Amino acid sequence: MIFENNEHIVFAGDSVTDMNKEQFENMGRGYVRVVDNMLAAYYPEKAIRVTNAGISGNTSRDLLNRFEKDVLKLNPDYVSICIGINDVWRQFDNPAGRIFAVEIDEYESNLEKMITSINKKVKKVFIMSPYYMEPNKQDLMRARMDEYGAVCKKLAEKYDCEFIDLQKMFNNYFKYKHSSFIAWDRVHPNLVGATLIAKEFLSHCGFDPLHSY
Repeated sequence: MIFENNEHIVFAGDSVTDMNKEQFENMGRGYVRVVDNMLAAYYPEKAIRVTNAGISGNTSRDLLNRFEKDVLKLNPDYVSICIGINDVWRQFDNPAGRIFAVEIDEYESNLEKMITSINKKVKKVFIMSPYYMEPNKQDLMRARMDEYGAVCKKLAEKYDCEFIDLQKMFNNYFKYKHSSFIAWDRVHPNLVGATLIAKEFLSHCGFDPLHSY
């Protein structure tokens, strides 16, 4: 596994990352908590610090504005960025208030600024694609989300980041289960969905479920 003893992983994002983190439950109840649990359970010999830097409702614009304070100043060894769902969602749930949405050109600029501010200071940056749990690619919001996911892939390749395609992962899962099985609104995952995201993230980190200690 790539994470060594006493290393620090920061997960930056929106509500999918935040998942109701509170003062005494600062990992939240989503994929960040599952990742932390899995690392502690399977690699107890390693003290790996995990920080949840997600804030519900954030767009890439919001995350960029707080990136230095909430990510850079923590001096992490690894950073994961999962942002973009609200950039798209605001285009559909509040079309009269487009000021709250983030168009794709600004999204790309925001994400690129985050990546370039941190990628030479850490061992690896993970870019998780935004997603919409809708198998129909012709659905307007799903089609728009795919465009933002393509931006993530392009920038990950440009800056040698690790690209994690959550949309592809969910698409494969939906061959067997309907999206309502893991998210009533097709965005916010329950514990099964959180486990799927954590599993996909860890698959990019050399995680070994047969690891012995």
